[in-house]
Amino acid sequence: MTSASTADIAPRTDGRRSAAAARRREREREILEATRALFDERGVRDAQIEDIARAVGINRAIVYRHFTGKEELFALTLVGYLDELRVALEKSVDRVTDSDDRLRATISAFVDYGLDHPAFVDCAQALMRRTGPELLDEISEGAMFRPGRAISSCLSVVSVILDDGVSNGDFKVEDTTLLANQLYASGLGALQLARVGMLVSEAAPGIPAIHRVGGEQVKTFLVTAAIALAHVGV
Repeated sequence: MTSASTADIAPRTDGRRSAAAARRREREREILEATRALFDERGVRDAQIEDIARAVGINRAIVYRHFTGKEELFALTLVGYLDELRVALEKSVDRVTDSDDRLRATISAFVDYGLDHPAFVDCAQALMRRTGPELLDEISEGAMFRPGRAISSCLSVVSVILDDGVSNGDFKVEDTTLLANQLYASGLGALQLARVGMLVSEAAPGIPAIHRVGGEQVKTFLVTAAIALAHVGV
């Protein structure tokens, strides 16, 4: 074989590989979009692989060619929610300078997004319920990078606000990264509480009482708690 013919083959091979990679990326995008649509329509619990495959027009075996399992598919679907959340958080503090107001706006935007997208809360909580080793058993290391990057981008918005507040002397936070993560985790729990819509107390020894709670109450509580923690220092 001449060197000219060898050079001829290489571009054709590279072209086929590029086209195959592009088709794979497009199919993955279609599957993730179908998963997101089912999440928003039915919720995370009722979304089945068969339904996702049917929405894309493929069989479930093809889904598993692109994702290691249901957990990986759901974790990567979470990335779309997190990217939207990051934009909402960044917009909330646009042109806001006061430290308390910035933190208030960010926490409020987080709650508003969670209330508008209950499937995001379910998906995020499902990921957090597993330990690190469990996640790595169920999700490939490469796939884990994407939700990790998306979560860290959201938390970075809060960390920067906390860091700036500390620099200005407004906040007394020793570990802004820890507080940002704590606010995210507690916020997800409070959003679930808002969805349930009920609080439980003890009316008398051994006698429970049920009280209603709404999204605005939860938002007020989370904002007040976040600002208090930032000022007290943790």
